[in-house]
Amino acid sequence: MQKRQNVHMQNMRLRMMRESDLPAVAALNAAADPEVQDIGEDGLRDLLAMCDVALVATDASGEILAFVMSLGMGHPYASENYRWFEQRGVRHQYIDRIVVAPRAKGTGLGSALYASVLERARERGALEVTCEVNLDPPNPTSIAFHERLGFRRLAEQDTRGGTVRVALMARGVWED
Repeated sequence: MQKRQNVHMQNMRLRMMRESDLPAVAALNAAADPEVQDIGEDGLRDLLAMCDVALVATDASGEILAFVMSLGMGHPYASENYRWFEQRGVRHQYIDRIVVAPRAKGTGLGSALYASVLERARERGALEVTCEVNLDPPNPTSIAFHERLGFRRLAEQDTRGGTVRVALMARGVWED
């Protein structure tokens, strides 16, 4: 049985994601599939080029415990969920993916990453932050997390050729 390491916020650091982080980010992302689609290292590299918020959280040893990747409007991103928000015409900051390692869940790290995205959205003049969360396969922990942060469900849609159903969610950048 593996001993669970105790992770505390005071031992974590947020920093900009680097291309050299992509192997570790890809491994963390792959471990979170199907809750967060695994797009591989090359897909993450392409996404990183479009993101204006790409952060990692590390522990004292430098191990990546979490990451977030977010982009503003007007990118040639093929994601059907991003396209749905783009077609609404509301100025938004889209969170494409966030993953927190199991040993860092419940530490406030996810909320800290979201706070950084909200700050960037305000700087850019966006009116809301948008994202999607899986309904099928179900991800009730993520739905509850987003609802606690003030996200509301705008719609649902089937994605990935009908194999995944998502809730399309948004929250205003000035809501508290």
